[in-house]
Amino acid sequence: MGKRKSSQSGGQGGDRAVYSEFATARTAATERGVPDLPPNQQQLKVEVSRKGRGGKTVTVISGFQHRTDTLKTLTKKLKAQCGTGGTAKENIIEIQGDQADTVLAALQKAGYTAKRSGG
Repeated sequence: MGKRKSSQSGGQGGDRAVYSEFATARTAATERGVPDLPPNQQQLKVEVSRKGRGGKTVTVISGFQHRTDTLKTLTKKLKAQCGTGGTAKENIIEIQGDQADTVLAALQKAGYTAKRSGG
């Protein structure tokens, strides 16, 4: 008996993109406009959370209305001040560990209106 051919030939996946007008690189034209408000006009919320992180404690700062480059710069300053790692994604900053008091003091010193949320 002969061998049967599978539906996928040559080892290539069947659902690959053939053409995309906007490739993976995002340009200024495809990004949404985000207002870059001054710190004193922003209401930030600082909370300590463990949900969805495998039991690890993370300090979450939300409520930012900044461009991504401004948010990344602020994240870098907060990480250095706390002496821990962290990340910035989708207008939220996550700092590793229970750093709520340190982050709150640093944000208020920088001119932000920040409140502690949760327990």
